[in-house]
Amino acid sequence: MTVIRRSRTGSPAGHRHRPWPLCRHCCGLALDLGSARTRAWLAGRGMILDVPTVTSPGAGAVHPIQRGTIVDVPGTARMLDRLLGHRLPRPTRPLVVVTAPVLGGPAYRERARTAVEVLRPRAVLTVPAARAIALAADADLSRPLLVVDVGAHLTEVVLLLDGVVFDARRTALGTADLTGPGATAEISEAVTGMITSMLRQDRTSLTAEALSRGALLAGGGALRPDLVRRLIGGPHAPVRAVPAPHTAAIRGAAKVLRAAHAHPSAGGTSPPGPGPLPR
Repeated sequence: MTVIRRSRTGSPAGHRHRPWPLCRHCCGLALDLGSARTRAWLAGRGMILDVPTVTSPGAGAVHPIQRGTIVDVPGTARMLDRLLGHRLPRPTRPLVVVTAPVLGGPAYRERARTAVEVLRPRAVLTVPAARAIALAADADLSRPLLVVDVGAHLTEVVLLLDGVVFDARRTALGTADLTGPGATAEISEAVTGMITSMLRQDRTSLTAEALSRGALLAGGGALRPDLVRRLIGGPHAPVRAVPAPHTAAIRGAAKVLRAAHAHPSAGGTSPPGPGPLPR
C-alpha cells in the first residue's frame, strides 16, 4: 500500500476512532477507477456507486480512463465531483483508498491523487488491485498466490508473496474486446502466455507453488463462461473465480479502508504513516 497524500485528519485531537458507522468524526471512501466502470464504497453505507466511467452521461460522453491509464485527469476529477461530491458528508474530509493497476506505476498513482483532490481528502492510499482481490477472497496471503484480473480493457496476471507484488504481467486486452470470433481465445492465450513467461523467468519455485494452489480469477472476465472454460481447460490449472468477481477489487479496497481507519495512527491529528497496515 502506498500513501500518496497526507493532510490533517480534521478529527478532534485525541479522538479515538470507533468502527464505522458508529464513528461520527470521520468519513471513509474506497474507489475502483476502471476503464469501463467506476465503483465506490462509502463507510457506513457500503457500495454506493457502480456506473460507467465517463466524464458526463449522454451522447457526448468521454472516457477519461483507458486501458488502465488515466488519460484525462481533469475529466476524471469532474466525473468524481459529479458522482460523489454531493454524497460525502460535510464538513468531514474522507480517508480515501484507491485501487491501482499493479503495473500502473507512480504515474497512475500521481494522476489518481490529483483527480481525487476534488473530494478534499485528508489522506489518499493506494492498494494494488491484485492485493485487493486477494483480500476480498479471504485468500491466505502467507503463501504465494497468483491472481488473474480480466477487466474490460486490461488483463493482469500477478504473483503475490506475503501480500506484496513479486511479479506481474499485463496485456491491453479485456472483455470489451470480445466482439468477434476468436476474441475469447486471444485473451485466454494471452493469459497462458503471461503465466508461461512468469514460470520460465522465475528462478524460484514460487510461481509453480502458486499455480499448484490454484489461480484466483477476478474482474468482469470471470463472469464470461466461455472465457472461464478456456482458462480452466488450459495448461495451467486449477483456476477458480472469486465470489462476485467483478466487484472483488472494490470490496478488497473497503477492507483496506477499514484497517486504515482502525490503525492507531488514524487517531488525533497525525495522518497514517507510510508503513504497512494490518492485513
